[in-house]
Amino acid sequence: MSQRITIDHREMSALRHPEKAHRPDNPIQRKPSWIRVKAPNHPVYHETRALMREANLVTVCEEAACPNIGECWSQRHATMMIMGEICTRACSFCNVTTGLPKALDTDEPRRVAEAVAKLGLKHVVITSVDRDDLADGGAHHFARVIQAIRSASPETTIEILTPDFLRKPGALEIVVEARPDVFNHNIETVPRLYPTIRPGARYYQSLRLLDGVKRLDPSIFTKSGLMLGLGEEKMEVWQVMDDFRVADVDFLTLGQYLQPSVKHAAVEKFVTPEEFDGYAGAARSKGFLQVSASPLTRSSYHADSDFAKLQVARNSRLKESL
Repeated sequence: MSQRITIDHREMSALRHPEKAHRPDNPIQRKPSWIRVKAPNHPVYHETRALMREANLVTVCEEAACPNIGECWSQRHATMMIMGEICTRACSFCNVTTGLPKALDTDEPRRVAEAVAKLGLKHVVITSVDRDDLADGGAHHFARVIQAIRSASPETTIEILTPDFLRKPGALEIVVEARPDVFNHNIETVPRLYPTIRPGARYYQSLRLLDGVKRLDPSIFTKSGLMLGLGEEKMEVWQVMDDFRVADVDFLTLGQYLQPSVKHAAVEKFVTPEEFDGYAGAARSKGFLQVSASPLTRSSYHADSDFAKLQVARNSRLKESL
């Protein structure tokens, strides 16, 4: 006889997000057919999961409840999340635990580098929680992870997805000096929604960060993305695209926001694949080297093949300018 399992999203959210417990419930809507994914069951998925456990590594794939985890891990693509699993921010969209983080693990760069080598990755994405508690926001730790990967797996290209380093002077310079191949920092949403969706961040700080990467090292690809379905208007998304181009951002990602629990921000709209295609066309017309826009697009989704496309697009543009 089958047994029905009931998941209490309020209890789960209270455990991970005590700061959201006082908020009114936002019912979770049924997802449309174009968003549903298959449960992970590929043998390589389990191999990747076992390796992450063996190396005592955290992945944003699990912490952020990414819908693409089955597909990505079945191809040995895992986005590693450094500096712990507890974030100092309390964004209303995010499933990562909020609280007081533990001290940095000085052995983490070595373990990350070894995992990259064991997985045989051609391209790796490294992200982190926000560490407002650290004087440098974790910039030196990012640099040490990049250096360790270069040593253990010299052929692997490295993409980083960083915090905004708000009020951390000199942090950006430290990370850029380590020379990642791609510097990603997500804007997440339009400026009007920052007070409720990303209250601990500042829109123009994020723009300055992306612009600063290009000013310090124009050879590094820059990348940023937005979640759609939070109540943004089309004109606001277009304006963010224009702001990105002023900052010379190379790669734009657009994906559907999915609500982790009843205590998180509500999904205001499920954006259709056709609407995503429209946004992608507008973005390409504005001059981005690469655009990825679909309901299931996430920052590191297909990052390896997208990096190859970025290189081709840059070379083509350079030839056109000659």
